[in-house]
Amino acid sequence: MNQPLIGLTTFRHRSNLGLSQLSITEAYVKALIGAGAAPMLIPLGLPDEILQTISSRLDGILFTGGGDVHPENYQGQEHPLLDEVDTDRDRIEIELIHRARSANLPFLGICRGLQVINVAFGGTLYEDILDQRPASQRHQFWPEKQRNYLAHTVAIEPQSRLAAILGENHPQVNSFHHQGIRNLAPNLQATAYAPDGIIEAIELPDHPFALAVQWHPEWLVPNDAAMTRLFRDFVKAAQLTSITQLSI
Repeated sequence: MNQPLIGLTTFRHRSNLGLSQLSITEAYVKALIGAGAAPMLIPLGLPDEILQTISSRLDGILFTGGGDVHPENYQGQEHPLLDEVDTDRDRIEIELIHRARSANLPFLGICRGLQVINVAFGGTLYEDILDQRPASQRHQFWPEKQRNYLAHTVAIEPQSRLAAILGENHPQVNSFHHQGIRNLAPNLQATAYAPDGIIEAIELPDHPFALAVQWHPEWLVPNDAAMTRLFRDFVKAAQLTSITQLSI
């Protein structure tokens, strides 16, 4: 079986010694390996020409969770609850999203990944859901709960690609975010909603595989068959890209 090369976006943090490090939560890597992919971490701080070199060799991209997107990217406003903002990460990921779209490269977004995809396509975010949308339910359960804690159900649009992949329309999901989609980007479709109406999944029509979810399926595999299928279908789409590239 051909193992497609899938890039994972990373985040920057300080070690105990004060050294700048680039990292990713291992659960993403394990989920991709379990689905049959060859994961590769995409560093931050890359100039455009190196980013082009890397993206041209990938068969898919996973946009991972993490800190908040800077509001300057969506004409938003500063907020006291903004956390772990990294403008370089915003730059890298927004550029990769546009490259993936133009090259028909399969991509999957998770949590922050959903938010930055919406921003890259022209959408906006709530800087903090509970502050700016007071009738909303709580969506941030970390660190009080374990990462596989099922916080609520989501209602998935029956005719969506996500529904076809998961095989169910009302799965239970975990929830670890304080931001969310305010205005959906014009080219995207909302395909799942939380009980309070917050968008929980989006898709880009007429693309080989362009999907994002607000929850964290990497913490639910392999015990959750539906979430396992999400990674497997993503990897299958990337595998087709790999086969196509090899045949050219």
